[in-house]
Amino acid sequence: MKRNYLFIIMFTIITVPKIVFAQNPISPPGLYIADPTARVWQDGMLYVYGSRDDENISDYCSHDYWVMRSADLVSWEYFPNVFSSKGPNDMVSYNDDMLYAPDIMFKDGVYYLYYCQPARFNAEGVAKSKSPVGPFIRGKPVNVGKYSQIDPTVFIDDDGQGYYSWGQFDAKIAKLKPNMMGIDQKTIIPDALTRQEHFFHEGNFMTKRNGVYYMVYACEKREHRGKPTPTCLCYATSDKPMGPYKFGGVIIDNIGSDPDVWNNHGSIVEFKGQWYVFYHRATENSRARRKACIEPITFLEDGSIPEVEMTSQGATGKSLSAFKTIEAELACRMGGNIRIAPETFNPNNLVDPVNNDMLAEIKNGDYAEYKYVDFSKGVKEVEIRVAPATHPYTIRFVLDGIEGFEIGSVNVPGGGSEKEWKTIRGKVIAEGVHALYLLFSTTHDTNEEQLLLAVDKFIFK
Repeated sequence: MKRNYLFIIMFTIITVPKIVFAQNPISPPGLYIADPTARVWQDGMLYVYGSRDDENISDYCSHDYWVMRSADLVSWEYFPNVFSSKGPNDMVSYNDDMLYAPDIMFKDGVYYLYYCQPARFNAEGVAKSKSPVGPFIRGKPVNVGKYSQIDPTVFIDDDGQGYYSWGQFDAKIAKLKPNMMGIDQKTIIPDALTRQEHFFHEGNFMTKRNGVYYMVYACEKREHRGKPTPTCLCYATSDKPMGPYKFGGVIIDNIGSDPDVWNNHGSIVEFKGQWYVFYHRATENSRARRKACIEPITFLEDGSIPEVEMTSQGATGKSLSAFKTIEAELACRMGGNIRIAPETFNPNNLVDPVNNDMLAEIKNGDYAEYKYVDFSKGVKEVEIRVAPATHPYTIRFVLDGIEGFEIGSVNVPGGGSEKEWKTIRGKVIAEGVHALYLLFSTTHDTNEEQLLLAVDKFIFK
């Protein structure tokens, strides 16, 4: 039989406590923030605006936006329902008016939130607030004429001129009107980025550094990486805001974050002297259950951005301590049938900093990767909390690659029952900082009708 997982339903609440969650993903169990746009406002804090995937595991996004805020990229505050497509400010009563990826810009004391609703005849619009965390009051649609409408991004240059870019397969760009509420249609460039030249898919983000304009977007540039799915975040550059843009390369690829990962979407921003890329990963074997993540990036002297890898450690750059509990869902890459899934439901704390995610549906030959783990001067034992499967499994601990050096293993007995958790111990020997791989194997055939292995957390001693 298969485990029945309880999915967390988000309700509108007034406040959400600050939690400490320094590793990837930055959104805690139960909160699914995708398409992250990061902005640093006048208060010196970093804000993340994005889509929110809700309890419907089959569909992208939801009817409201949440905002995430941090002063250090370690402790985060969450603000729910800052803008909604339902309720008293709803212009038309539709059932499918999902809010897709937003962007936001500040000008003259007002925060302008730009959103899109493909179900509303591809409508894009703008809402306003005096606060970066809303509530945002609906303004009016942004008329982009005959062109396809999805995933807006907004940029204001040093001279005060604003720019609006959007699109799928081809990115359009135009000048914003001074009131920030519409575009000058006479300035539209319909092919600022193209699928053919820039591998553009959707979800662009515009910024500027050292006189160079950057467009960051989901792209299909995956040579030697398998089929051309838009799991990469790429960038293109220009010396003019409206182009022409030249393809630059891949910043990050989220392939391997989930069996059904499909797209990527994000942004780059400088915060306290360091640049970061914000992106999302898929979870729960669903391309529509996504979580925001962060990685530090660098720029070379010529302005190019070297590709970075997905990590478990995230923005801090500090390796996970082997001597502290490592939650299994911090795996940055996985292979096989394995996926991140909810473990528990806490109705009294919908954003729970205590673990309630796990690695689930594990089959023979699956693996999970953690980058990076600091074993310091040495460990001798591992404790791992598992829900045993129908048949026995072996979990091997390997360093620096699937074919790397094995430091030990544990044997998990079979005969598991629903919701039964056990702590298994085994001998390991390791020291220093390494990428850690958990390799799962069983001598029995595995199928979805059986109870499959799940892993909650582990710690070394």
